[in-house]
Amino acid sequence: MARAFLFVLDSFGVGGAPDGMRFGDQGSDTLGHIARAAASGGADRDGLRQGPLALPVMASLGLGEAARVATGVDPLAPAKLAGGAFHGAAQEISNGKDTITGHWEIAGVPVPFDWGYFPDTVPAFPAELLDAIVRQAGLPGTLANRHASGTEVIEVYGEEHLRTGKPIVYTSVDSVIQIAAHEKHFGLARLYDLCKTARKLVDPLNIGRVIARPFVGDTAKTFERTPNRKDFAVPPPEPTILDRVVAAGGRTLCMGKIGDIFTHRGVSEVRKAAGNLPLFDKTLAAIDDARDGDLVFANFVDFDTEFGHRRDVAGYAAALEAFDRRLPEAVAKLQTGDLLLLTADHGCDPTWHGTDHTRERVPIFGIAPGAPGGSVGLRNSYADIGETVAAHLGLEKGAHGVSFVNKIAGHA
Repeated sequence: MARAFLFVLDSFGVGGAPDGMRFGDQGSDTLGHIARAAASGGADRDGLRQGPLALPVMASLGLGEAARVATGVDPLAPAKLAGGAFHGAAQEISNGKDTITGHWEIAGVPVPFDWGYFPDTVPAFPAELLDAIVRQAGLPGTLANRHASGTEVIEVYGEEHLRTGKPIVYTSVDSVIQIAAHEKHFGLARLYDLCKTARKLVDPLNIGRVIARPFVGDTAKTFERTPNRKDFAVPPPEPTILDRVVAAGGRTLCMGKIGDIFTHRGVSEVRKAAGNLPLFDKTLAAIDDARDGDLVFANFVDFDTEFGHRRDVAGYAAALEAFDRRLPEAVAKLQTGDLLLLTADHGCDPTWHGTDHTRERVPIFGIAPGAPGGSVGLRNSYADIGETVAAHLGLEKGAHGVSFVNKIAGHA
């Protein structure tokens, strides 16, 4: 049996990007800086967590060694590697550090062009763009119009949104326009229609995604985002690993926002949940449902949205430790011939300045039951990840990336 399970820990970079200076991110290191902060007490928070960063399961699957490949330093406590565990790191060749670029390159399609971005100014959007959105969607106006964290922006503008009916429109370092609105008062269908309108208007600007960000609650203290987020993205320019799996007769079970990132092309099923751990529950069920030739592709977004962008070191550390405690449940479901590979799409160092992603190498670690495992070294592109999944599932070689499946299997 050959099944593949690809887990993206959104924003969990391991530092060391050789071109970090070009992005203003030289020296950023999401894992390393969280671990160092925790070791010095800088990630302690009463009622949340205390002490050094404890990720024994991920360490046993090679996370620390992956960090060593990326930066020369293993920031975790020493751990014995599990049988079949493998480790390495990859650097991005696409010109960006955003979600869609990272995921496409992971899936075997590096981005050969530059996205359009909105400046980190107030206002962030051209007046003619917002005027057109307001006019075509019949809105009383908009709120925010700046770079912002998605959770912070509803706290600041959510109550005014309820009073006025104006949606909250904001952006980030990603090539994105995000629109937050109350799921009940504004209406979910209306929010989706608004985003479709915006999608057409930003196409000439080469913006990667328009994201609907619905939330519920009555006050700033009770607002919370729902799992009904929807991304309206540009389709990938070439077939991805998702397309290739489906073309070969397999299924792709896409967890969280994966389906939206790939415009639902090559997507057999979408399963969503609000929060990392509820999504982990659904991912465990997907592992049970997966058959020979299937790919389960999961994105655990909370690391990025809840903690990285908000520069919450203690929260990020606690989320990693909670994920680590659940990981044995996934490993226990693996069969001989399976591949579980964990990685990230970019960094979002919570100790860094600003609120945006950080350009970093990403870890490659995981386990292949029945195989020797070992080091896969430093990969020159995230595309090697998708090509490895393809080779594991017996698919023909793709246009980009070099598989390291033979290294995992103990072959030259």
